[in-house]
This record gives sequence, structure tokens and C-alpha cells, in this order.
Amino acid sequence: MKSDPNGVSGIGGGKEVRVSVCLASYRGSRYIKEQLDSILAQLGPDDEVVIVDDASPDDTVAQIRTFEDSRIRLLEAKINKGYVKSFEQAILACNGGFILLADQDDVWMPGRLELMVSALRSADVVASNFDVLGDGPRPNIPRLRSKDSRRHAANLFGVLVGYRAYYGCCMGFRRQVLPVFAPVPGYLNESHDLWLAICGNLGRSIQHLDESTLLRRIHDENATPRSWRSLSVIVRSRIMLARCMILATRRLLLQRRTD
Repeated sequence: MKSDPNGVSGIGGGKEVRVSVCLASYRGSRYIKEQLDSILAQLGPDDEVVIVDDASPDDTVAQIRTFEDSRIRLLEAKINKGYVKSFEQAILACNGGFILLADQDDVWMPGRLELMVSALRSADVVASNFDVLGDGPRPNIPRLRSKDSRRHAANLFGVLVGYRAYYGCCMGFRRQVLPVFAPVPGYLNESHDLWLAICGNLGRSIQHLDESTLLRRIHDENATPRSWRSLSVIVRSRIMLARCMILATRRLLLQRRTD
């Protein structure tokens, strides 16, 4: 096991792959095996799963190591840095041309991978819907619609006011988006999914899928909050997202100048 200069040690090589599934784990021992089973069943021999475990105090890492599958690359953080940084590390460590995000406690529906990859052949970013595991109630936010994919201004407004259902577990992007996406802004301690949606919409290349592609497990330990936030927290979040839009615009302009 080699030591990483950013405080991460890992197993795995640097082979070129088609699809990278990036997953951040923390206290995930209860559900992560079911999720990995559902992901691995759809991967081809030239795909990979890159997992950054954020210093889990439970046996999450032990559960991951029960999979004797060379397509899994496990990186273990020495100190807890939060899920946004964990996702960023996984994304920066991956080798795939298509990068899909995954949470540790969901279940991928059959056909998800190819549906997402098919959309990414013509769009830089893809975002799908989800159903709730066990047919429970969904969060009170409208489903994404494919016909809204090119309504970029409306989508960005929806991000600001909170009615566009962009969830990281339902998203993916092409590798060419990486210079815009990373490094993730230092002030962004949540909502990496909205940051990706901002990058896709400002780049005018995002595809919404009408279909649900995974079963999301709703429970008290989800990173996405389930309860209403205070007004001050909402205002701070909106200011943060506005800053993200300004930064993404600058990065996109720089990328276009250098292409």
C-alpha cells in the first residue's frame, strides 16, 4: 500500500478505463456491500470503482475488502475531511473517460450505467431521477424532465431557489469537465452535486433523464438534510451557490481560451 502526499493511502493502479464510479464512504458498513453488488453487476472489465473512505471508525473498510475484485480501488483517508473532499479525491484519482458518482447506501437499478453513459456521449453532464427504496415518500421536489435539459437559465435559477432535483448519486460527467469541476471551491462544504449542475448548465451541456436510475435509501444518516433549514442557513447557502456560478463562469471562459 503506497502513501499519498495528500494524506491518503491506497491500493490500485493507473490503467486507463472506460467508466469510473466514484464513491465516498463513511460509517457505511451497514449498506455498502449491497450498493457495491449493484454497481459491480453493471461494470465491464475496463471499468473501475474508486472509493475514498473518510476515516470511518466502524468496519466500512473491512466490508469493502471482502470484495476480491480488481476493479475496486480503495483509498483510505487518515483524517476525516468531509464528503465533498472525499468525492473530490475519488474523482481526481480516477482514470475513466466517463465519471459517475455514487452514494454508499443506495442501490443501482438495472441498466443505469449504460443509460448514463449513452447520455454522456452527447452531453458533458447527466442527471437522472431516483425512486425510494421500499417505495417510501420522495423528497418534496419536482422530478427532472428531459425537456428542461436546455433551459439552462431556468435550471440555474432552480439551483438557487432549491427546486431543481440535482442529486450527486444520480449524476455523472465526461472527463473534459474535470478542469472546471476541480478543484472544488474551498468554501463549498456541501452540495458538490449543485456545483456539478452549475458547471453543466453554465457550459450549456447537461442532459436530464426522465428515468429513475437508482433506489435511494432514505434514513437519518443521509448527508442530504431531510428537515427544513433556518433562514440564515438558506441565505448563506444561496450566497455560496452564487459565488460558485461566478467561479464556474471564469473557469469555463479560461478553458475556452486555452482550447
